[in-house]
Amino acid sequence: MATFSSRNPKNIDRMLANALVELFVKGGPIMWPILLVAIVLVSVVAERSVFWFLQGRRRDAAALEKVLAAMDNQDFKAAVEVSKRTTDPVVRMIHQGLTHVHGSLAGALQVAAGVEIKRAGKFMVAIDTCITLAPLFGLLGTVVGIMESFEKVTGELAVEGGSKGIGEALIATAAGLAIAIVGVFFLNLFNEFLAKLQFELETAATNVEVMVSKAKQEGFDTLRIRREAAAAANANACGHGRRRRRRRGRS
Repeated sequence: MATFSSRNPKNIDRMLANALVELFVKGGPIMWPILLVAIVLVSVVAERSVFWFLQGRRRDAAALEKVLAAMDNQDFKAAVEVSKRTTDPVVRMIHQGLTHVHGSLAGALQVAAGVEIKRAGKFMVAIDTCITLAPLFGLLGTVVGIMESFEKVTGELAVEGGSKGIGEALIATAAGLAIAIVGVFFLNLFNEFLAKLQFELETAATNVEVMVSKAKQEGFDTLRIRREAAAAANANACGHGRRRRRRRGRS
């Protein structure tokens, strides 16, 4: 019965939790800021993971293909109509570029792409900061712990006591390095996702500019088409706003 109870998953979890708490206490007061950094890192990584998961589900390759095909056929109205009904960030950038008339097309696409990149790169600085702070806090805790261990030990047990104090002081460094290692992995992963999105945005923007320039050379008034598309988009937005106000008034 004793052997069975010692292998009980609940007992194992309890023993692991007690061991972690004991290590945390041995690490000294500096473990509290390290714990705070770990909580921030886990929260940010969880938020970014959910964001990129949803971002992958929002991607709509079929809609992007339809928009580019419509523009290649110089049917800009159809391109605007298709692009306004999607949540794909690349298609959304194209829609903003085609419906923005207060400035150049290249400038509108650049601003729209910047908005998408900024949204995708949110909290990356926080992850980088956690990666930097965690090992620094660990090193600080180790240095302070070593200083305290040499101040306390005297007499014949000086070497043994000093070795024990140094071992406990290194716990803070190990905790800080562990947090930094996990943070570097996710930082590189999210940077890869961000770089891929940026490449797709730049490629789509270049294709749009080439197609619009080609249409201009063939005599199409692309500015007029963009103004009509912007007017239609504003009319739809106003219609949605009125319907929402009516629903609120009825409720």
